[in-house]
Amino acid sequence: MLREFIAATVFGTMMIAGAQAADLEGKVLKVGSDTTYPPMETVDETTGEIVGFDVDIMDAICAKINCKAEFVTTAWDGIFAALVQGEFDVVVSGVSITGERKKTMDFSEPYLIVSQAILLRVEDEGTSLEAFQSGGKTLAAQTGTTNAQLAEKLVTRDNTRLYDTFAAAILALQNADVDGVIIDGTSAHAYEQEFAGELTAAIKGLESDPLGIVFQKGSPMVDAFNEGLEQIKADGTWDALTAKYWGVEN
Repeated sequence: MLREFIAATVFGTMMIAGAQAADLEGKVLKVGSDTTYPPMETVDETTGEIVGFDVDIMDAICAKINCKAEFVTTAWDGIFAALVQGEFDVVVSGVSITGERKKTMDFSEPYLIVSQAILLRVEDEGTSLEAFQSGGKTLAAQTGTTNAQLAEKLVTRDNTRLYDTFAAAILALQNADVDGVIIDGTSAHAYEQEFAGELTAAIKGLESDPLGIVFQKGSPMVDAFNEGLEQIKADGTWDALTAKYWGVEN
């Protein structure tokens, strides 16, 4: 159960009577995503398909507003520049909505709110947050993320180690090059399962981030996606998907 990591975003649940439903006329959308972060998005090793909560959310919204999402794996480093340059129609990759990002991109309303956690080696699971804040311990995070910003806030820039990929941060923790890794709470359980007996999310419930679908600045699709998001929230689809991935009914 990850109830402490998931909070229902507040949306209106009543559609305006007689209002015209959004219709993207079957548009195929190229969706940029760093597909290395289960359960948000990852590549199924058996089928080669991109799967995860973000994929299901996009499919559900597109079913409401008549579009099709085609996810494309891309590295996190450069993903927003690629969006701005028109390589993708949208980016969906567990992206936190921040004021800085909103200067150059547009966001949907939040589709999920997540709190952050710290992954530790199992033998260090008794380590407290205060032990990190008091100095001397190091935290790893993926560069360019709100995880990285939190790491610097907790242990200063000098004790923060940044990696181009989340997998590299995990490897650093396994090799004892760092003392912990900042991770979104929604993904913590997946990593605890993958590295059972080795890694644990022992420090939980840190800062919360709203996640949004990312568009080019001025995109006319924002309103349509907000409408689709409101509909899947109202009809129970959003609740069913959070239950599917985290066993939580909201």
